[in-house]
Amino acid sequence: MSASPRPGVLVTVTANPSIDRTLVLPGVLDRGGVQRVEHTISQAGGKGVNISRAAVAAGVPTLAVLPARADDPFVEDVARAGIPCHPCRPAGSIRVNLTLTEPDGTTTKINSAGAETGPEQLADLADAVVREAHGASWVVLAGSLPPGAPSSFYADLLPRLHGVAPVAVDTSDAPLSALVAGLDRCAPQLVKPNAEELASITGGDGEALEADPALVARHAAELVDRGVDHVLVTLGAAGAVLADRTGAWHAVPAPTTVLSTVGAGDSSLFGFLLGSVRGVEPAECLALAVAYGSAAAALPGTGIPTPADVDTSRVEVRALSTT
Repeated sequence: MSASPRPGVLVTVTANPSIDRTLVLPGVLDRGGVQRVEHTISQAGGKGVNISRAAVAAGVPTLAVLPARADDPFVEDVARAGIPCHPCRPAGSIRVNLTLTEPDGTTTKINSAGAETGPEQLADLADAVVREAHGASWVVLAGSLPPGAPSSFYADLLPRLHGVAPVAVDTSDAPLSALVAGLDRCAPQLVKPNAEELASITGGDGEALEADPALVARHAAELVDRGVDHVLVTLGAAGAVLADRTGAWHAVPAPTTVLSTVGAGDSSLFGFLLGSVRGVEPAECLALAVAYGSAAAALPGTGIPTPADVDTSRVEVRALSTT
């Protein structure tokens, strides 16, 4: 099931993959009561896998690197989706994440931790990432880390990927803090936090940031000053902010009927990367990011949009000041 990427391939790394199981409820969640399910959606997931899924739909060459047995049904599901996969030595079974979605779009996620991993499995994954990164358009380090992995796993990978391929990182909590702590040593080309995650690493209040794109731009500019080329901050229904060395922009989508927010952030990141691969200007990359995220929110379950679902003409982009 392994494959070597062609030049320009988008390599995604999912250190802690999951089977994403979505239960669509016909009414409001009744805590403590008996709840019937309208229907169930189940698919191989994890942030990197979701991004590779979007890449396949858009005709962008991709390769998903993740820990799993080559004969695991998870890998077979990834292959059925048309995603080339490089499975690495796993620590155990793939975890199952459960999502409950209500008719108004309210989403409740219950994520399991995953199997306890050790140094040998982590070294195997890191070595595979470095090998497959050569000639890649981007390497995406995405999602949580499995139990047993040091929080610095992504940060420690960056020096090995420096000069090999541009790196985008989408993670949270301790791995994000470790990444930011190591920026002076080596910085990725892109970081994609949401407002709460940005507040956790630059200070401030997540709710206040989500309500004030100009404030988001100033906080994001702090990371740009520390060496990150692009900071893409997703703001839910309020769109997203992009900051880089040339400026900052805020983009908002047209009103959307939200069915599920699961996968929206992953889709936003792919939209930006798609713009980068196409060589468009930063503001256009941001418009693609917001259009993809909005399209994903309008789909049930871990809905990953296709280009037919995406309309950048309905996205409004304006420049922001970072001072």
